[in-house]
Amino acid sequence: MQETKPPEHRRRVRLVIPSRSDPLLKNFTELIGGPLGHRSAPGVVAPGFFTVERVLILLTVLASVIGILLKSYCRTKGWETPGQFYATCYSDFPELFKNRGLGDGAFPFITPGTFFEYPVLMGFIAGATALLVPGEGVSATRILAYFDINAALVLAVWIVTVLATARMARRRTWDAAMVAVAPGIILAGTINWDMWAVGLLALGMYCFSRNKLVLAGIFVGLGTATKLYPVLILGAVLLLALRTGRIRGIVVTAGAAAAAWLAVNLPVAAANPEGWKYFYQFTEDRPAGYSSPWFAYNLVAGRLGWVPLLPEAINTLAMNLFVLACVLIGALALAAPRRPRLAQLAFLIVAAFILTNKVYSPQFVIWLIPLLALARPRWRDFLIWQTFEALHWAAVWMYLGQVTSGGVAQHNIDMPYYVLAVVFHMIATGYLMARVVWDIWDPRYDVVRRHGMDDPQGGPFEGAPDRLRVDLLRPSASVLPWRRAAADA
Repeated sequence: MQETKPPEHRRRVRLVIPSRSDPLLKNFTELIGGPLGHRSAPGVVAPGFFTVERVLILLTVLASVIGILLKSYCRTKGWETPGQFYATCYSDFPELFKNRGLGDGAFPFITPGTFFEYPVLMGFIAGATALLVPGEGVSATRILAYFDINAALVLAVWIVTVLATARMARRRTWDAAMVAVAPGIILAGTINWDMWAVGLLALGMYCFSRNKLVLAGIFVGLGTATKLYPVLILGAVLLLALRTGRIRGIVVTAGAAAAAWLAVNLPVAAANPEGWKYFYQFTEDRPAGYSSPWFAYNLVAGRLGWVPLLPEAINTLAMNLFVLACVLIGALALAAPRRPRLAQLAFLIVAAFILTNKVYSPQFVIWLIPLLALARPRWRDFLIWQTFEALHWAAVWMYLGQVTSGGVAQHNIDMPYYVLAVVFHMIATGYLMARVVWDIWDPRYDVVRRHGMDDPQGGPFEGAPDRLRVDLLRPSASVLPWRRAAADA
């Protein structure tokens, strides 16, 4: 008689509940009845219709509605200066529709004689969405339609970003709520097409976490063709490849990213070399952008009679400082007692790029939000940072209203207060970097690893032993490839 065994039931993963684990949310939920009960088992007990992902989608939609409501002044009265600044509803969508020929049928990089100050894929998005606007010419109705179409597409990409973040987080699915309700995305998500790059990078990281390296590289390459910053993720992948000795992770991902980027850029470069080069030439020649540390310095220098920094000097200083920051991050990655997580390194590299770059636009804040939700999902630090970013967001529009059109005095802020807002935004970002560095150096403070996970986004590097680690305090304890090879022999 053949013995039968009872069917094995797959154990469902218990989710980490923020109202239990995060001190801020634990106290905040006292207003609505307290944290989730100890007898509940999220991830094990079926939640019915309102699954975590569906709740996250609902939160994202509600946040998007709030963002659109904040644009009500411009949607009803038009995007005119300085009113759009004082109403804090400025968007590049109407400006580029009017001033880059999009409303007259011009397609960036395709129509002869057109120049677009953004990478190729962003130009294609701008041109394709303009084709969806009914009618002809530049009118208030078509401008509003163009904004609404792009806002709807931003919402779709936002939802994709939230879901990708949630799935990357595994047991910490609720950490994606930071992305869903982020004030930075509510305020700045519809300023430009940056959300597309954010979404493509999120998809790339999600595929990487599932060991789909070619697909991950393709999404990273497409993101880089939209906005340059997604390529920085490859720096984090390289550091982990060196630490673990698993070089295939960087070779395959970088190769696929390069192929995807070339597939988008080479045809344009061949057909319209001048138009293709315009973005890179514009980036190199432009002066320091609003809210960058270099712009703030030049404002102070002009007030105090110091020598201002020219674009050539700013390019050199920004590049050198960013390289120095990357060297320090690399040293941290190879010297930390435990291998850093991919999201931690990615956050540090992108944040360093933002702080040293000669351009900082208000929408750049959305680059960091998904990375922070994965690198350090602590609501207190997140909300403190977002508060300072919101203050900077308001300050930059008040300042622009003054300098661009000499707006009404009661709506303006003086230069010192604007510079102070820039400084606070930099300090808040630097504070987050310091906290992530501390989590890397002492993993006991890493809330992700505290719940029994190694690196949910690590893909081929998750659980890998060290092949290269430099112990600065005890050089003899360093892990070196040649030393292991000698021991194996």
